[in-house]
Amino acid sequence: MSDYTWSPPEVMLAVDLVILTLRDCELHVLLVERGIEPFRGHLALPGGFLSHRDEPLHEAARRELSEEAGLLVDSLHLEELGVYAEPARDPRGRVISVAYLAVLPRLPEPVAGTDAAHARWEPAGRVLAGDVTFAFDHRLIIGDGIERARRKLEHSALATAFCGPVFTLSELQRVYEAVWDIRLDPRNFYRKVRRADGFVVPVESARATDTGRPAQLFRAGPRQALNPPMARSVAADAQEGDAP
Repeated sequence: MSDYTWSPPEVMLAVDLVILTLRDCELHVLLVERGIEPFRGHLALPGGFLSHRDEPLHEAARRELSEEAGLLVDSLHLEELGVYAEPARDPRGRVISVAYLAVLPRLPEPVAGTDAAHARWEPAGRVLAGDVTFAFDHRLIIGDGIERARRKLEHSALATAFCGPVFTLSELQRVYEAVWDIRLDPRNFYRKVRRADGFVVPVESARATDTGRPAQLFRAGPRQALNPPMARSVAADAQEGDAP
């Protein structure tokens, strides 16, 4: 009979947050500068370990967002992005992180706290281009979060949340261009928006434009799921154009 006694490996559980918003017509991601080791001085996502073994993951995510970046958003809806569990992702040991995503308009400036030396909004384009050095595997997590956000704009009415109560289709187009990081052909974009039933609803007013021609105004429609979706293949329309 063997004397071997199995003991479970020591595993630590953490949360990380990908928070995205639009600032100056450009997609930005919330980052903190780590004030402690490991990776002191490197940029990272807000996040950290659970405070106790019974703390729910979504509560830990909200707590870390408040403690590290000073963001208290009552309406913040966090959706689970994924689980990151590569054995060597953290030099402190086996750390499994559950990442959350939120995409919100008009978020305030962050205020660093706890083990974050600084907090700021960083243009997503710089992150994706590799211009920023990150702690852990946070570049990978951010890339996954941005791709999820881009897909959400294809299949949901999320883009209207980044416009005012009433908006022109040009303003809505700029939201798509900022998140997708592409240029869109206006005629094809407008046609595909109007074809998505219940996406936007025209209002009985217009707004003057730089050309002097009035622009039709719209408000968000009743549909949250778009049918047909606003597929990113529309980007090709800028070069080729669609048949009318």
